[in-house]
Amino acid sequence: MKKSNALALTALAAAFAGIAAWSCMTCGDIVQRYLKPPKWGVSVTGIVFLIMLFVPNIIWSRKQPEGYSEASQRENKVLLALERAGEALVSTFVLIDRRLDRFSLSPRLGYLILAVILMILYELYWRKYFRSSRTLGDMYSDYCGFPLAGASLPVFAVFLLGVYACNIFLIAASVILGIGHTGIHLMHRKDIEKKI
Repeated sequence: MKKSNALALTALAAAFAGIAAWSCMTCGDIVQRYLKPPKWGVSVTGIVFLIMLFVPNIIWSRKQPEGYSEASQRENKVLLALERAGEALVSTFVLIDRRLDRFSLSPRLGYLILAVILMILYELYWRKYFRSSRTLGDMYSDYCGFPLAGASLPVFAVFLLGVYACNIFLIAASVILGIGHTGIHLMHRKDIEKKI
């Protein structure tokens, strides 16, 4: 792992741990919050996150890197199934949990702010990709120290949304998505490194 990767992931883990510790000290009854059923309905926050996630991917579908279609045919079927299941579950849970729209000044708001920052970095990663020569190497590159930024940043952001909303289903869905999506990106990057 590169030093920049370790630094970015350590900073993210430290921010998460700091918010968690502050939240536990001031909010209390964290376990009870996770045991409460979600408040079902359409989430505006969820819609915004999905727009931030899908718009770059729609543009990417018309600007895929050369050699991507060949590389995608060699994808691990288990990882692909996990990725598809994770995408469906994350999209559903983000859209239907109204707790994502509950804004109050508390330490827990830090999770949402951190998720927004990660999604902004995700948008900037795509900006960098679209301005590049759009090779497979560009697609599977790091950004601001985050390894495989196109896969890792949205997964981290959705995980944080799940923690913010105390939605165990969304947290589990983000883990499933992370295993599949990041695993596929990692395999593609390893293939690129073998060819170099």
